[in-house]
Amino acid sequence: MLSKTLQDGLNDYGIGAKIRGLRLKKKIGLVDLGKHTGLSPALLSKIERGRLFPTLPTLLRIALVFGVGLEFFFAGVRDQPLVAVTRKNARVDLPERPGAREAAYRFASLDYAATERRFNCYSAEFFPVAPEKLRPHEHAGVEFIYVIEGVLTVHINGAEHALEPGDAMYFDSTSPHAYRRSGGRKCTAIVVTAA
Repeated sequence: MLSKTLQDGLNDYGIGAKIRGLRLKKKIGLVDLGKHTGLSPALLSKIERGRLFPTLPTLLRIALVFGVGLEFFFAGVRDQPLVAVTRKNARVDLPERPGAREAAYRFASLDYAATERRFNCYSAEFFPVAPEKLRPHEHAGVEFIYVIEGVLTVHINGAEHALEPGDAMYFDSTSPHAYRRSGGRKCTAIVVTAA
C-alpha cells in the first residue's frame, strides 16, 4: 500500500489520464489495448482511472503501443530536437502472441527510443502457418510492408497477396489482415504503421 505522500506525488503526473488520452486519440478500446499489451482490460481501466499505478515494465508495454517513451509520462515539453538511435542489439521484440508456441510473426521495434513518433517502424520475421490457423487482426491507420527476403503472403479482405523481395504493399489496416511465410526460406520485412 502506498503512503498518501507517494500516492499524491504519483497523481501529479497524471499517468492514467495520459494513457487514456493516447488511447482515445488512436481510437483504441481497452480490449484492443489489452490485446496489444498482454494486459487485461480491467487492469488498464484501473490504471486509467488512477486507482492503480503501473510498474515501469507495464508502463513501457503501454508506451510501445503508442510510440512514446517513458519520459512522455514524466517529463514536460521537449526542448531539444528529437534524435533517437536504436541499436541492433537493443531492439524490443514484440511477438504476435507473447508466450504462444506457434506464431505467424515476430516484430522488433526499430524506433521505440523515439518519443512522440508519428509512425511505428518494425523489423519483422514471418513464420510458416497453415492458412486456417491465421488470426487476422486490425488496427487504426495504415500499414506499409517492404519485403527484404523470402516470400510473404498477406491476407486482407479475403484476398491473398504474395510479396517477394523488393515488393512493397500499402493498405488500410482497419481491414482484418494476417501474414504468413510462403515457401521454405526465411522471410523478413520492414513494416511501418501509422494511425
